[in-house]
Amino acid sequence: MADQEFELDLDDLERRMKGALEALKHEFASLRTGRASATMVEPIHVDAYGALTPINQVGTVNVPEPRMVTINVWDKSLVNKVEKAIMESGLGINPQTNGTIIMLPIPELNEERRRELTKVAAQYAEHARVAVRNVRHHGMDQIKKNKDGMSEDDQKFWQDSIQELTDSFVAKVDKMLDHKQEEIMQV
Repeated sequence: MADQEFELDLDDLERRMKGALEALKHEFASLRTGRASATMVEPIHVDAYGALTPINQVGTVNVPEPRMVTINVWDKSLVNKVEKAIMESGLGINPQTNGTIIMLPIPELNEERRRELTKVAAQYAEHARVAVRNVRHHGMDQIKKNKDGMSEDDQKFWQDSIQELTDSFVAKVDKMLDHKQEEIMQV
């Protein structure tokens, strides 16, 4: 085995770290910043037809104005269930119903709510950092498993490469967090 060259798939590690960033982007999009966004209702699931169904699969989600999200529910029998799911979602928005159209007026965020949201954003970012570090850990384990067939220089090279990749992704997470917290605190 000593003459077999060890090759770590850095592209795979990078792809998995990018996945953590994408998940973070998605979580940040669901945070309410005082502006209406169709993505803020994406995490909400409705008990429809005996299964938990994403809200965008039971109606059309629109943003007709900066402080309003509307959901045009396709099946009139689901309107109350959609309303209930929104109220239980923790968005802090009271839906207003007009037939099959549910309107979600986005209130101004008060200072206390803004601070809470920045803490939530920080938690999301920490989860992303942990995910990136788990990918790093996986890569380091691969190096340890193949230790016997590798020179110390090669081990050091691969460990440094993984650490460099990890540091760059943690920095990206931090930058995304700073940007999101700034956006939340903007009045």
